[in-house]
Amino acid sequence: MVIGQKSVILLAGDYGCGKTNLAVNLALLLAEKGKVSVVDMDTVNPYFRTADFGEMLAERGINVVFPQYANTNLDIPVLNFDLESIILQSDFTIIDVGGSDAGAYPVGRYESLFKSLGDELEMLYVFNMYRLCERSADEVVRTLREIESACRLKCTALVNNSNLGVETTPRVIAQTADFAEEIVERTGLPLRFTCVTENENSDETHLPVKRLVTLPWEIQETGETEREYD
Repeated sequence: MVIGQKSVILLAGDYGCGKTNLAVNLALLLAEKGKVSVVDMDTVNPYFRTADFGEMLAERGINVVFPQYANTNLDIPVLNFDLESIILQSDFTIIDVGGSDAGAYPVGRYESLFKSLGDELEMLYVFNMYRLCERSADEVVRTLREIESACRLKCTALVNNSNLGVETTPRVIAQTADFAEEIVERTGLPLRFTCVTENENSDETHLPVKRLVTLPWEIQETGETEREYD
């Protein structure tokens, strides 16, 4: 899978589709090609944020930007950063959009900036057919259109991130092919890639993704409990 053909990538989708995990994986991948900034624009959900990976990403030279007060008990986050400057100073900018239409509204504040980017902008709609909210094509398409309306931008492609967490196998992912094809037909958007487990090979249509976030009740071998991020 070729990543890095666009300089700005927006990741949109419903809650729980795996945008944050994908954003972190893309940032780590693109950091091998140039300077990367990850912008967390979620002002709705105080628990599921790319900002939680700030320290780990910073150690790899990746700039992480998030709303003021994110990750504090003063949870009234505001977008207090200069997004245009961030984009200009980065080779690649990954923007993690808040879940559903409610989380996508803040993106509309930068409508003019995003539209000025032209072909340098990619807005990916990430879906997961195994999530309760996306188990039908109708539900996926409806949420996609609601998000487009909220942020006043059109999605340019789809990402099939269908998975069952730790229970994900190649077969689990393969079984989503027909569902993904239906979404393609219904929306008229191309499928940019399908996320597969990290031990699978990459090709033009599959991107191996490392599972960096876990469910609240999952205990790591180290004994630490982590949260799943949107």
